[in-house]
Amino acid sequence: MAALARWCVQRRLVVVVLWLLAFGGMIAAAAVTGSAYSNDYEVPGTESGRATQLLEDGFPGLGGDSDTVVWHTGSGTVHAADVEQTMTRVLEKITDLPGVASVAGPYGDVQGTSRISDDGRTAYATVTFDDPAEEITKSEAQAVVDAAKAAESGGLQVELGGSAIALTESSGGHLSEVVGVVVAAVVLFLAFGSLAASLLPIATALVGVGTAYAGIVLLGHTMTVADFAPMLGMLIGLGVGIDYALFIVTRHRRGLKRGLPVAEAVTNAVATTGRAVVFAGATVCIALLGMLILRLNFLNGVAIAASLTVVLTVAASVTLLPALLSFIGMRALSRRERRRLVDHGPEPELPTGFAAHWSAFVERHPKLLGTVAVVVIAVLALPTFSLRLGTSDQGNDPKSATTRQAYDLLADGFGPGVNGPLTLVTRVDGAEDRLALDNLDATLRTAEGVASVTPVTYDSLSRTAYFTVVPDSAPQSRRTSDLVDRLRTEVLPRAEAGTSLDVRVGGVTASYDDFAGVIVGKLPLFVGVVIGLGCVLLLLAFRSLGIPLKAAVMNVAAVAAAFGIVVAVFQWGWGSELLGLGRAGPIEPFLPVIMVSVLFGLSMDYQVFLVSRMYEEWLETGDNRRAVRVGLAETSRVINSAAVIMISVFLAFVLSGDRVIAMFGIALASAVAVDAFVLRTLLVPALMHLLGGANWWLPRWLDRGLPRISIEPPECRAAHERLADITDVPEQGREQNVRDIAG
Repeated sequence: MAALARWCVQRRLVVVVLWLLAFGGMIAAAAVTGSAYSNDYEVPGTESGRATQLLEDGFPGLGGDSDTVVWHTGSGTVHAADVEQTMTRVLEKITDLPGVASVAGPYGDVQGTSRISDDGRTAYATVTFDDPAEEITKSEAQAVVDAAKAAESGGLQVELGGSAIALTESSGGHLSEVVGVVVAAVVLFLAFGSLAASLLPIATALVGVGTAYAGIVLLGHTMTVADFAPMLGMLIGLGVGIDYALFIVTRHRRGLKRGLPVAEAVTNAVATTGRAVVFAGATVCIALLGMLILRLNFLNGVAIAASLTVVLTVAASVTLLPALLSFIGMRALSRRERRRLVDHGPEPELPTGFAAHWSAFVERHPKLLGTVAVVVIAVLALPTFSLRLGTSDQGNDPKSATTRQAYDLLADGFGPGVNGPLTLVTRVDGAEDRLALDNLDATLRTAEGVASVTPVTYDSLSRTAYFTVVPDSAPQSRRTSDLVDRLRTEVLPRAEAGTSLDVRVGGVTASYDDFAGVIVGKLPLFVGVVIGLGCVLLLLAFRSLGIPLKAAVMNVAAVAAAFGIVVAVFQWGWGSELLGLGRAGPIEPFLPVIMVSVLFGLSMDYQVFLVSRMYEEWLETGDNRRAVRVGLAETSRVINSAAVIMISVFLAFVLSGDRVIAMFGIALASAVAVDAFVLRTLLVPALMHLLGGANWWLPRWLDRGLPRISIEPPECRAAHERLADITDVPEQGREQNVRDIAG
């Protein structure tokens, strides 16, 4: 790392130019190719996946996205001549728009009468596009919205819903990123007192994240990448990128205050803290790439996209940042700090103020503070026990959104199930199967939880048939999920007896239920692999059994507390409407996997930065109490500053207007707050004081058999080698021997 830092300082202009070329080139390539995101939740081998395939094979024309235009009269009915004439013209205009395959309205068609509510005040039309939602452009969807909205008047309300229409919903744009960056800049300036030093972490993170964002756009052309992946990558990248740069700049400033020349201070910062940055970034990537073991295309793209962002932010922190630091020279210190350096000469930077007092307070009261921390975590984690995975739909959108209003109008006029019908598909082989399907039609109508059933529809060769079943409950309701299970396990098996029918239940709700079921089934393996790999890395880095075990427990605690807060806000609805996040609903089925990956990786960051400083002190003195006290005192301020920055960046993404991104933002912000202010600065040091020298115990045979991964400064390695010879000595004698060696 020192050699890399020296090269970057000596060729600082080359480094900056190379990064700017990479940034500009990736942005240009992404602009030329455009995006190609896909929210494909289908899981090969599931029943809903087979139903979708059967439907596509038998009815190719149904492959396009279906959206709705809903209108409601404040007085009178939709049968009124002026309303019928207005909406007929609108639907004819929509039919002629580019990308629209067909429009099925309520007027002039016997079957269309089912699209008019019983009270006659609400009606809807189905707009079918040529392509699925992920292939429809925003301009095509916007044209439909504009044509429909033009019909609105004082007594006629027109709203639209559907996946394609959702593309037109306004969001916070880039407001969330701007707010997060501004808050981070303010915190950095307050911490450093130097405008130049506070801007460098921002600039470094923006270049790394911007390059990664463009890379994710290009990645979407080669594999399935969800449409929220770029925002998720930006959210993670800004948070960790600014923090990583903050740690390096802090170490660099410490070197300048000790009187080191600029080049040597930069090199020393990268050679020490830069190692921890690379190690922390590696743990984040490993946790993210752990999603690959689930073998789900939807999550593979998210994992690779987020990992790409972390890799580039780490690379920028250890290459671009040293070059920029050498450019600003002594201006990394504030004017007051520079004057003090000139007047009084170099001085060691000793921990003072609140950080030192807090560290001593924890040392004096480890049992009390440890108990308080455990109680806080337990209370925050309680809502996690009621976690329900499901699919939030447009009924969870903000009240002002046209998709939410269309959803509510349909639910009020036709029942909640019309927003998420089920599709039952089967192969048909002969007259016996056709007769059985006719009987099934009647059976379905009387089944518990079914509001209505459309007549069976056959393809042109009568080899494939499907029903559309409308539940009497909302798509995200547990009752709808129960209906799917009941159809699959009770109703359909009885109807299929004695025939060759194999009816598959599909539709959006069934697809999400299957997706959630696959994830839940694989979640224990996934969590075990991620925690196991993280523990192995910490074992190799800190040569201790206690450190990785405590880290695993702490990380699980942070995840549980974060999920507790997410459940309270999004599932219980505590403040969700107030925050503009829509009404309460279930937690997205893919959220646990992504959040476990991200949160585990981020929480490992603080563990590495905190314990690595304690480890340095332990290697030098062999005094556990001193190591914990000094490590906490020297790192708590920078960890807390980093946490405030990361929390601000994450919470700013609530302004994005996207429910999924807001979930990520609140979950990440909550986890970081708990991790930094409860776990790392309270529970971890309290436990380490209670455990004493056992924190650093490792059997000699295991120590000799493990490969060495060093994140401590090079000067500490010799001490580590000498410590290895006394690791099996009883604790009191071992600490005395270590002090003798260090002395």
